[in-house]
Amino acid sequence: MQRPRSASSQSTLGLHGYVRALSSHDPGLFGQGLRFAIAGGIVSVVYVAATVFLSSLLALPFEVALVIAFSLALATHFTLQRTFVWVHQTGYVLAIQHQARRYLAIALTQYGITAAATATLPRALGVAIDVIYVTVTAIITVANFLVFRTHVFHTSDQNRLRKEQAGSP
Repeated sequence: MQRPRSASSQSTLGLHGYVRALSSHDPGLFGQGLRFAIAGGIVSVVYVAATVFLSSLLALPFEVALVIAFSLALATHFTLQRTFVWVHQTGYVLAIQHQARRYLAIALTQYGITAAATATLPRALGVAIDVIYVTVTAIITVANFLVFRTHVFHTSDQNRLRKEQAGSP
């Protein structure tokens, strides 16, 4: 009988461990974190490439290109979160329209927090706007991972486990 591997032991498995974590439906933090990072990288490329393509090659005004590219990036991100990062064999608790509503609420909140932080904190703290932006983005990325995992793309099994751990019936 093969002993189950923990998330921390998976990181020492080399390429085989990464491939297994990517292809597994196991809701472990290691695999989900790896898939979350890959999805984020893909979305970043889509966002930047679409913005440049639309503004430079199609000569759309930059602001218009940005809105279109941002919308495309959001759709790509949601799709990757649902079909790659958090995919479960048991399915999701929430229907896709409920996931989309929560996802968009989170995205708007994230935008608002970032805009408010970059508008007020550089002057208040005497720090460069880039430092604030990178710090806020890092915090929001971790928060998104946790919120997506527990409140947007979660399974009934995860709900049951959380209630059991909290001592709820």
